[in-house]
Amino acid sequence: MTSTTLPASSLTSPTPAPAADSQDFTPRYWLFSLPAVLIIASVIVFPWLFTLYMSTQDWKIGGGQEFVGLQNFVELARDPRFIESMGHTFYYTVLAVVLPILFGTAAALVFHREFPFRGLLRTIFVMPMMATPVAVALVWTMMFHPQLGVLNYLLSLVGIGPQAWVYSPNTVIPTLILVEVWHWTPLVMLIVLGGLAGLPREPYESALIDGANAWHMFRHITLPLVWPFIMVAIVIRTIDALKAFDTIFVITQGGPGTASETLNIFLYLQAFQFYKIGYASAVVVIFFVIIIMLSLLLLYARQKSKWNA
Repeated sequence: MTSTTLPASSLTSPTPAPAADSQDFTPRYWLFSLPAVLIIASVIVFPWLFTLYMSTQDWKIGGGQEFVGLQNFVELARDPRFIESMGHTFYYTVLAVVLPILFGTAAALVFHREFPFRGLLRTIFVMPMMATPVAVALVWTMMFHPQLGVLNYLLSLVGIGPQAWVYSPNTVIPTLILVEVWHWTPLVMLIVLGGLAGLPREPYESALIDGANAWHMFRHITLPLVWPFIMVAIVIRTIDALKAFDTIFVITQGGPGTASETLNIFLYLQAFQFYKIGYASAVVVIFFVIIIMLSLLLLYARQKSKWNA
């Protein structure tokens, strides 16, 4: 029987069909991102461009509109109320960042240890963070009442006289910080607690062998390793404290007088009480520049605080 020899080319795997030219589809890729681009342009880019345009106008609701260039910014630089509100904003921000960071880190160190009912107590500790700022402000407003508030009643039980709380210019911002610390310390605690849960045990075992005490281990091991997580909490709290509005407005509306008037409260009053839309738009532009500068600074610090591989 004669054997048939097949050509070598027939024994090889079939040549795949030529792939379609990818360049044929490249011009169509932008169609998929077009809806997102349109949404971003309509809800973010356009409002900012319009705000920038309005900051160059002298326009009050119900009145005419006139181009004034940079006049609104010049008036803001000379406005003592605006300068005072900037001071209140930075004062409020510093306290609203530093104190929750300190208390939240301390709480994380406590709840990182094993002890009875740790899960229950940790759940109770984070409950304030779940409440809305307006609800928190309403509850604390009742507690701050000079005659009917429960805080002055509790102070009277230990022989301390009644305090003015938010009704005194000297104590209004520290009192508002008390609310802020109570509300947002649990957030810092959760962030730092997540960092503590992932720390390696080898450095601590080596430190114990070398005779290090608890403070030395915290100072030279725990704090450096958990610092990147603390920086995340600092970034979040700084941005949130800078734009704080709802709690302050519900409790004090910027008062007494202008003692707790931050930039957001000043902006709200200019726009919706005095109807000076152009002037308020200039405040928005300045506030936006401040937030961008601080955000870049904090993000740079966050990048520098990362662990070195």
